[in-house]
Amino acid sequence: MEIAAILKSNGSDGELLVSFPSFDPEDLNLSEPVFIYFDELPVPFFISSLVRRGSSRALVRFVDIDSFDDAQELVGRKIHIDEEEGEDNDSLEYLIGWTVETSDGRTFTVTAVEDIPGNPCLELSGGPLIPLHEDFIDSADESSRILRLHLPDGLV
Repeated sequence: MEIAAILKSNGSDGELLVSFPSFDPEDLNLSEPVFIYFDELPVPFFISSLVRRGSSRALVRFVDIDSFDDAQELVGRKIHIDEEEGEDNDSLEYLIGWTVETSDGRTFTVTAVEDIPGNPCLELSGGPLIPLHEDFIDSADESSRILRLHLPDGLV
């Protein structure tokens, strides 16, 4: 669900002026990501601060957006939230855009999530589809968006 539009950068440290025409920014759960689409794929962003400016605008800072150039890449884009937020907290869509590092030294990007009941799978750049099982996960670093996996031989 689209909730806002990024109007312009504000200053040189990555802050953005955002318009919330029909959504109250106070209703955002700041511990959950918002999504900005790049090449028709939702990329999760976490809000580090939000300061209201009037009734429908706010100054927003995103985690890891800390320069004017980074902020400029977001200007003109729309901000979305997961429409099922609160209903289905098991959604793995936030992993889209994450980097996957395998124990054999290969690196991929998560391009899609196939939510197969009982067997969720990640679609990785280059085409492989791998099951996301807790036994395969070595670590998940939310701040750097890196998922480290130890996969059985021959899976990828």
